[in-house]
Amino acid sequence: MVVIANRLPIAFDDDSDTWMPSPGGLVSALTPILQRTQGSWVGWSGVADRDFEPFAYAGISQVPVSLSQEDYEEFYVGFCNGTLWPLYHDSVRAPQFHRHWWRPYREVNQRFTDVAVSRLGPDDVAWVQDYQLQLVPRMIREAKTVHRIGFYLHIPFPPVELFAKLPWRVQILEGLLGADVLAFQSRSSRTNFAVAARRLAGAHGSSRRLEWQGRPIELQVAPIGIDTNVFGKMATSERTRVAARQIRAHLGDPDAVILGVDRLDYTKGIDLRMRAIQTLLERRRDLTGRVAFVQIAVPSREDVAEYRRIRADIEGLVGRINGDFAEVGRPPIHYLYRSVPFEELVAYYRAADVMFVTPLRDGMNLVAKEYVATRYDNTGALILSEFAGAAEAMTQAYVVNPFDVDGLADTLEEAIGTASDPGNPRMKALRRSVASHDVFWWADRCLAALDV
Repeated sequence: MVVIANRLPIAFDDDSDTWMPSPGGLVSALTPILQRTQGSWVGWSGVADRDFEPFAYAGISQVPVSLSQEDYEEFYVGFCNGTLWPLYHDSVRAPQFHRHWWRPYREVNQRFTDVAVSRLGPDDVAWVQDYQLQLVPRMIREAKTVHRIGFYLHIPFPPVELFAKLPWRVQILEGLLGADVLAFQSRSSRTNFAVAARRLAGAHGSSRRLEWQGRPIELQVAPIGIDTNVFGKMATSERTRVAARQIRAHLGDPDAVILGVDRLDYTKGIDLRMRAIQTLLERRRDLTGRVAFVQIAVPSREDVAEYRRIRADIEGLVGRINGDFAEVGRPPIHYLYRSVPFEELVAYYRAADVMFVTPLRDGMNLVAKEYVATRYDNTGALILSEFAGAAEAMTQAYVVNPFDVDGLADTLEEAIGTASDPGNPRMKALRRSVASHDVFWWADRCLAALDV
């Protein structure tokens, strides 16, 4: 098997001039499979304007793809994150359709294809990952005969009414239709793609199976999971328990701790979440000083002006709400703009009574699953946006419309009231669902369809 992804599963550290493993469920799930199949991983090193020769790491052949700084700016910052990202997330921000970004997108996809083809044999499986490389499946098919080609979309696929605005919509669809198996996070994304492929690219068939240019193409729903054992083991450690108690003590031992954990991105609904806290405190002045909301905002795309504006807006909102409701030493909102190490993150999950996950659109949202995996005592409450892919399976969460600020405040008040009850059946059901559909279940499901 050859995995083709935007990034390698390891990152190059300039300071030490060494490669370091990248954390994450995708890497954890695929590493043993690639080791077993003597597979390769094709991806960018993360370092612009520097070439690396293929090498072995952790029993996997790592095959770096070179990108220049110009490639990074036009392919990744430009077309991937200025055009595709907002378009695929329901145009929460207006996508930009610049012709000078399309050429680098096509050229970089061809470069990834050329590198992948050099590693592929006729009996091999190519598995392409995510929206950055949507032209690669067809490019591989036209360049070389392989056993199977798969593609997995980690973000949502939009309704055809939105997707149709893309000037290069046919090229994207034809690129994807080069695969034998297309897998999506949710049923709605699969249906959206099938409609677009039929209406815009001349495909025929159902939301489960299409035919295009005389070939059958399987459309699969395969929601990605997490390594629940890793989170569960960390959550039960004495070190984590002590850290969780310390977090609550630093917050002033409030009656309820509410937590948000997100990349700082306009799709995450952080501003509406803040306004829900504000609305709750306006209604329930007696909760002032008794509830604490912690928002961890992980820096994201700081070289993009739009993301710098988002940060300024969120921080201004935090200041205004704290100015209105803070008591001395006890602000209602605690805002952390930084990455959080894994151990500390799990301690925050354990310290939180309510997890507030309200993206405006999300492919899955693994934070919701991570929180549930740490609740070994069945306490806690999960508030989850209906527009996150996770909501399709996590039906026992408090499912909300993130655009409804009054509804968010109502649900938050209800969740606070039930969070400390270990007999609440919601968390028990959520834990069963997350454990039975972990990242290894996901990998098995995807790879079975690819005959791996």
